Parts: sequence; C-alpha cells; structure tokens
Amino acid sequence: YAIPEELGRGSLVGPLARDLGLSADELPARKLQVASGGKKQLKYFTVNEENGNLYVNERLDREEMCGESATCSVSFEVLAQNPLNFFQVEVAIEDVNDHSPVFSKAALNLEIGELIPPGSRFPLEMARDADVGSNSLLTYQLTSDPSFSLSMKEKLGGKKQPELVLERALDREKQSSFEFVLTAVDGGEPARSGTVLVLINVTDANDNPPVFSKNVYEARVAENLPEGSLVLQVRATDADAGANGRISYSFGNVPDDVLSLFSIDSESGEIRTVGPLDFEKKNKYIFGLEAMDGGGVTEHCEVQVDITDVNDNAPEITILSLSSPVPEDVSVGTVVALLNVNDLDSGENGQVSCELSGEAPLSIVASSGGSYKVVTASALDREQASEHRVTVVARDRGRPALWSSTELVLEVSDVNDNAPVFEEAAYSAYVAENNAAGALVLRVQARDADAGANGRVSYWLAGGSAGAAGAAPLVSVEARSGALYAQRSLDYEQCREFTVAVRAQDGGAPARSSTATVRVFVLDRNDNAPRVLWPVAAPGAGAVAPGEAPAVAPFEVVPRSAEAGYLVAKVVAVDADAGRNAWLSYELVAASEPALFRVGLHSGEVRTARAVSERDAAKQRVVAVVKDHGQPALSATATLHVVLAESLQEALPELSERAAGGEAAAAAAELQFYLVLALALLSALLVLSVALAVAARL
Repeated sequence: YAIPEELGRGSLVGPLARDLGLSADELPARKLQVASGGKKQLKYFTVNEENGNLYVNERLDREEMCGESATCSVSFEVLAQNPLNFFQVEVAIEDVNDHSPVFSKAALNLEIGELIPPGSRFPLEMARDADVGSNSLLTYQLTSDPSFSLSMKEKLGGKKQPELVLERALDREKQSSFEFVLTAVDGGEPARSGTVLVLINVTDANDNPPVFSKNVYEARVAENLPEGSLVLQVRATDADAGANGRISYSFGNVPDDVLSLFSIDSESGEIRTVGPLDFEKKNKYIFGLEAMDGGGVTEHCEVQVDITDVNDNAPEITILSLSSPVPEDVSVGTVVALLNVNDLDSGENGQVSCELSGEAPLSIVASSGGSYKVVTASALDREQASEHRVTVVARDRGRPALWSSTELVLEVSDVNDNAPVFEEAAYSAYVAENNAAGALVLRVQARDADAGANGRVSYWLAGGSAGAAGAAPLVSVEARSGALYAQRSLDYEQCREFTVAVRAQDGGAPARSSTATVRVFVLDRNDNAPRVLWPVAAPGAGAVAPGEAPAVAPFEVVPRSAEAGYLVAKVVAVDADAGRNAWLSYELVAASEPALFRVGLHSGEVRTARAVSERDAAKQRVVAVVKDHGQPALSATATLHVVLAESLQEALPELSERAAGGEAAAAAAELQFYLVLALALLSALLVLSVALAVAARL
C-alpha cells in the first residue's frame, strides 16, 4: 500500500482481508493482527477484526521516520490464526509538502570591496527543506537592484546554490551598503517559501575571496569511531594579505543532528566527531562549510561523510506467535511458531541464519522478510514427551559473528489415541463355594497412557458365561475400581467354573476400550455327605403310616458253606463333592457277629472274615459307615441283612418270620392309634359336659 504522511488516526490504509482473499465469514476465526520484529512498526498500524481493513494507528511523520532518504516504507507481518500463517505487508509513506524552506540565520552579512570588478560572484547560504523529492527542490528570488543580480550554481543531487553577481563597480563614497531579501521557494503543491535578509557592506580593498581546494570533500569512517577522532580537514586559501587573508571556518546551514555529531576547528579546518556515530540511524551526512576571510568575504563547500557499518548489533529474535499447547495428532509440517529475526547491521553483518538447538521433532524454515516458521518435522506423541524445549539460535555473518538465542517451550496436548490396556489379557480367580453374596472375587486393572478424561478408565461387564440369558449374573464389576464381586453364593456342584468379559473404557470422545477375560474357578467345600446307593434303605423306615405294612429291607443269602473271603455284597456310595472331599472309605461299625464279616476300606466290599459255622445265627445284620476325607469329614451308614442258608428255599421261612413280625408290629401300631383317638374323644366329651352344667347353673 501507499499512503501520504500525516494521516490522522483511524485513516484507512487498505482492505487487507479482501486483498488476502479472506471472506467475511472467515474473519472471526482467522483473528488478523499486526506483528513485527520492530516495536515502532507495531504502533503505526492496526487491523480491524470485524472488517479486516488496515488502519493508521498513529500519525506518521515521514521526516521523523526516514529522514532525508528518497524512499520511505514500513514493513511488517500480519498474523492469521486457524491455520497459523503470516503475510508480509509493506506501506510506502509518501512525502507531503509540510515543511517550508529554512535559513539558519535571520540575516546574511557580506563585505565586498569597492575595487571588486563587475562579474564577481558571491555564494549565498542555501536554505534547508526537510521534505524530499520535488517538495525539497528550491528556487531563489532576490529583490531587484541594478548593482546586483542572482545566479544559480548546480550542485550534486540537483540542488542549486544561490550566488550574488556584481553587475557594476561599487563606489563606497556614493553608497556604502545594500539590503536585499532572498526568498527560497520549494516545488511543492502548494509551494512553501522562506526568506532571509542579505546585508552588504562596501569596504575598501579586499578584492580576493577565499578559495577551497575542493568543491566537495568526501570521507568514509566506521560507525565505532571514538569521539574526538579526525574525520577530514578542509583547506581554503586567500590571496589577500594581512587580516583580509586570514580565514576562519564554520558550518553553514546544517541540521541539528550534524552539529551534535561533528565539530570544525575554525582555524585549522579539521572536522572531528563529538558524538557517537550509528550506521543504523543514518549512514550518510551531507552538509555545507563556510570559509570567511578577515574582510568578511565568504566561500562555501560541501562535505559528504559516509558511515561504514560495523558488526555491533546482534540479531534480535521476536516470537510473533506460538501455538502452545498443540494437539499431538497434528500433521507433519504444521506451523507451531512464527519468528521474526532482525539485525540492524547491513551487508554480511546483517545477513542472519537461524537454527534450532535441542532434541525435538521440530524444524525451522526461512520465509520472507526475516521471518521464520517453526514446523513439526515428525509426528508428536504426548505419551513420550508432553513438552518440547528448543533453543532458537540466530547468527549473523559478520567477523566476528554475533549471535542471540531464545527458548521455545512447546506443550503437547493430549488426544485420545490410546486404548486402555489391561495388566493381563486373561485373569484367573479362585472362589470357595458357599461364599457370602458381595464377596470380592478379583480386582482387574487397566492403564491408559492418555491424560485427563482420555485416561480415566471405567469398567463394565461385556459378556461371558457367567449366567444364562435372563438370569441374574454371577458377578458384578465396580466401574471405578475394577473390583469383581459375587452376586450370590456359588455352588461347586452346580457350577465349577465360568468366564466373564470385562471391558475397560476411557472417557475420551470417541471413547476407546479393550476387553479382558476373567475365568473364575469355584473351589469345592465338603458340604455334601456320602450317599449310599446300595444297599437301598427300606422306604418309610422309621415312619410307617397307619394301616401300611413296612417294606422289607434288602437282604443277601450266604451259604453256610461259605469260606473266609466270600463276597457277601458291595456297599456302593457316591459323594457330590470333589477331590479329597469325595474320597470315600468304608468301615464296619456293627454286626450280629462282628468276627464273621469285614468291609474293604476303599472298595466297600463286604466279605466273610472266616468260614460260616453251624453255630452262627441264621439272620445277620451288618452296619457299615461311609466317610469322606473332608475337613470335617461327613459320613453315612448302610445296613445289610444277611441270611445264612444254603438256598433261597431254605431262607424263605426266615423271611416269612420277618414279614409276620412286621405285620404284628403294624397291628400293634394300628391299635395304639385307635386307643389314643378314643381317649381324646372322652376327654372332649367330659369338658363339654362340665361346660354345659356350668351354663345351666348360671
């Protein structure tokens, strides 16, 4: 853009957002703002966030900003967010004719000898105009007089030196002094002017003016030149003798900054430094000198002092923007920081290179205008490094080189890119049966490498064989701790093992999860007594219903000729428990003839311990106990009836006697029942009679 100087605050510079190709809908998200490596540039302009236009933020004075430079511009960067980017902006400041020509003195005094021949020229002081270009090109006018006229002498840069020309011989006796007004007019629109009074005193013979050895003196000095150092020496000569030939040197119409940096010895013409020179502020000074003889005649010359650069400025690093924290899933090449590196030196002293120092997945890329982008060089992983610290080192190419550094701290924010991981893929748990409801079965644990809600794990049952469809599950899981609890008492005989699937899920969006299998083994307890399958206990034993004959218990027939070891029967028993709790052993606890029978400890076989003799009773009763090996042990008994007979026919009388005995017992039981019933009826009748008698009496 190009704007004139002296614009007021809020003046429009240009439609920045439109020129950058940004639509009105994008402006709130892009957040345009002015950023630059120089502090001055930041205050000159501002961007309106609503419409994206660039406005003047502070009055701009071209002469203050750029001095006598032919061109003047301000360069800066405009940052845009989402995505992070920057744009180079340059605003040219055009000169406005806001300065009038100025003479250093209110009056110019000249002394001209009356013997000076016509045609002689006398240089006059040049006016100074702070503007540039055509606004600073001056023309001069002199009030008319037949004795003098005004002439222009071309100088370097197109400037004109006014000279007073003697048109005719002077006669001090006729007129000893002259007075003119010299007017300087610039080339601006509208033009500005300045005036100075020219006073001429006609003197006796001083017919030779001072003459400089050069019209233009040039010198080149380094900016680190100490104060008081010699810059150059001018020399002028005057052909007159005596006081008229004595020359003194002085500055002409020069700016104040020249007077603050240089001095001139009025007698020797030596120009020395009186202040620190700074190439970065101004690299060239052009000013005029005046030589005056003792008769008041003057001559002018021009001095040009070029300041050479010294590498006395280290690069300045400015962080324009830093996107921190940055998500760990950003793509490679994403801009995370914008830097501006500025070196006030020039040439190689101002050429800067930047690099990153430190281990980090970042790289630095040079851009235009001394700007640099810090971009991701590889994928970021917060779980490996939650922040990255790198040092930006800027080094110029001077000799010796100067450098500066600044630290960048880039924090990496978490993204839910890790699923919970169980400590074990499959768990095993052991629970004794008959446990209490709510007993702890197992505690599972999963860890999530993410942070915050992304790493907060909760647990859920995801299925398994813990229960049939529609039935209450055997276990539950606590969401926070991962503890599995039994929902009810477990029974080994019904369920010896089951599996459940536990899902660990994080709190991210979208959530991530993993599953582990828990296999629960139910441990047996000795809660089941052995059950005798043979011999079968007589049905209804111990509780015979009235009118019903008790059943005959099973029996075995053993011939009287049986020898020792004869297999009488085998007690068969089972135990619903497992392991040692189901290991059974058999013992003989009672028998009509204890010495006649024995029982196998582990087989349960009932055998004769000796040969059957004629003295043994025909009917034998054997009682065996069956024990398991639990703690404490549980047991059951088995009763076996044995008839000693050679054949079944021989055993029948014994069996009939047992049946008759059974019928008699049944009849006695029935008689007892009726006696009790009759006694109850008589008692009820007695109570009723007494009650009726009492009622009748009352």
